[in-house]
Amino acid sequence: MMKLYDFEHSGNCHKIRMMLAFLNIEYERVDINLLKKDQLNPDFVEINPLHKVPVLDDDGVILRDSAAILIYLSRKYGKADWYPDNPLAMAEIQQWLSFSVNEVFNGLAISRAIIIFKRDMDLEGPRKIAKDALDVMEHRLKDHDWLALDRFTIADLACYPYTALIHEGELSLDAYPAIRAWFKRVEAMPNCPPMRGLPFPG
Repeated sequence: MMKLYDFEHSGNCHKIRMMLAFLNIEYERVDINLLKKDQLNPDFVEINPLHKVPVLDDDGVILRDSAAILIYLSRKYGKADWYPDNPLAMAEIQQWLSFSVNEVFNGLAISRAIIIFKRDMDLEGPRKIAKDALDVMEHRLKDHDWLALDRFTIADLACYPYTALIHEGELSLDAYPAIRAWFKRVEAMPNCPPMRGLPFPG
């Protein structure tokens, strides 16, 4: 059975939990509690020397990056709609995958981590990045239902969790109605799983 090395508070892990749920794939969840430094255990370091989650083990195929895992799952187990063959469509999705690990993570995810994990870091920089990220997403979503193409793709999966957890970073979405409407569309997808901290029942 497929294994997901997972930390329940991680938005990057939740992207993969969502994808597995949407694809109806059963898997074994292996808890890696980052707060207890499980990522430094020798057995886990052997799997991922970068000490990060998520990690996917698909019958011996080990993947260590959330964007790479989304691409792998979508192409191996999903339909072409998730990540199509068309070069332009692939590029449009890839733009948002990169956005998710740069602007979204360095702004929204880091702001959240500073607050909920009480990290001794300056909030000003991450909050500036977060605002810029939200402005970009709002600009796209005010005229489109989805971040890339005309349908739900792994671009939306990649950006959703940390954006939806914005309240845990003590940031507001009051000025971003298009993002709030996008949340509802994502959460209405069949089998959308809940995550700790997300304000919808799943």
